[in-house]
Order: sequence, then structure tokens, then C-alpha cells
Amino acid sequence: MNLKALDASLQEIVKKRVALQKIDYNNPKYDEIEEELHDAEDSFQDEFGDYLEEQFQDIHDEICPDTDVLHPIAYIAKNYMVSAKNEYSVSTSEGVYVEADKYPGKDTKLALVPSPLRVVLNVDKNNQLVVWSAK
Repeated sequence: MNLKALDASLQEIVKKRVALQKIDYNNPKYDEIEEELHDAEDSFQDEFGDYLEEQFQDIHDEICPDTDVLHPIAYIAKNYMVSAKNEYSVSTSEGVYVEADKYPGKDTKLALVPSPLRVVLNVDKNNQLVVWSAK
């Protein structure tokens, strides 16, 4: 698996999502960017979906076995922060809700994050753990 290509593709999706958030729906560019986003998501799923679904299955098996695995696109957060070094992060409120056995009663969520490519488990407002990273 070309993990650099996967990371670059994920970054492209994130950048398009951020671009859409910055403009109004009535902006003439909105539809164009939205179409580019959907095309990028489709390509991402086609090229990397099987690999990522395997990774998410392993994560679910270990952390949240009672929660169904979704398509990898679902784990892409709505909002990302990007550092000056092009390192991405997400807030602890981002991700797909999962029932983590180790954290009963917590609103735990999984999110896919690029640069460096990883999956984080948001346990609560103060705790975020990296549960998988690209190797």
C-alpha cells in the first residue's frame, strides 16, 4: 500500500472540505468545489477503501467490537486544524461514535487524520489517543 499517496489523497479531501466551509452556499464556486470533493472522496474510497476497512476492522475488533465498521470516508472529520509544519489534528469532539469497551459511558469517537496518517480515539473532551498509525 502506498501510504504516502493515501495520506496525500486524504489531505486533498480535507482541504476541499475546509474550502467549502469558508464560502457561502450561494457562492458560484460552491458547486464546483463540492463536485471536486465528491470526486476526491469516490477516488479515495476506490483506491484505499479496502485497505482502510481492514485497518478499521482491526481497530474495531480491539477497541469497540460491538460497533459496526463504516466506510473509511465516514471517519474523516468535519474540521481539522493544520499547523505551520502541515501537521493535522482534530478536536476531541470529532469522529464517528463508537462503543469503546475500555471507556464505558464515555462519548468515544474514531477519526481518520492525515499528516501524519493515523486514527485517533477521542475518549472525552480531554483525552485523545492514537490507536493506529501508518507504518
